[in-house]
Amino acid sequence: MIEVSGRGGQIQFDGQYVTITRKGFLARTTVGKGEKRLHISQIAAVQWKPAGAFVHGFIQFTLPGGNERRSAFGSQTKSAVQDENSVVFTKQQQPQFEKLRAALDQAIASQHSPQSPAAASSSLADELAKLAALRDQGILSDAEFHQQKARLLNQ
Repeated sequence: MIEVSGRGGQIQFDGQYVTITRKGFLARTTVGKGEKRLHISQIAAVQWKPAGAFVHGFIQFTLPGGNERRSAFGSQTKSAVQDENSVVFTKQQQPQFEKLRAALDQAIASQHSPQSPAAASSSLADELAKLAALRDQGILSDAEFHQQKARLLNQ
């Protein structure tokens, strides 16, 4: 489990869920106190702005169907403070947030990776069994069965 604390919010990532927790006065005056939990499959993108010498950075989670607005030049971090899917961090906190970002990138990529070879062969076996059942029921002729079988095996 990865846990990081920023300005006005903490993030926990257990490999499946991202939990954003806000406590205290700063949370009450910006987004509001409480907790938001997102499954990794809900996250469409992770926006990142590194902290500079004089400005804070932030990490922001984009959700499908979310209504995000583009910040005006020079006010990205100020807008992120008001966003419930963002946590702002300082230059000193940035290394921990970079580790979180790397773990999130890896988890998101694995969500979108192609099926394993075992799952693909299982699916091929299922398709062949369906074709055989259609042939046995008389819906497909032997010639049609062999044609479809060859198509599946030569993908």
